[in-house]
Amino acid sequence: MSYLFVAYMVIWILLSGYLMILGKRQQKINKEIEFIRELENSK
Repeated sequence: MSYLFVAYMVIWILLSGYLMILGKRQQKINKEIEFIRELENSK
């Protein structure tokens, strides 16, 4: 039964890390979009 607990724990840790990476990428994309909008508005 402890193997099952460890397996779930590993999966949740990997999933959490993946979601954190996706969140950081999303923030970077949002900053780039905002920068492009600012460039477009300054013209």
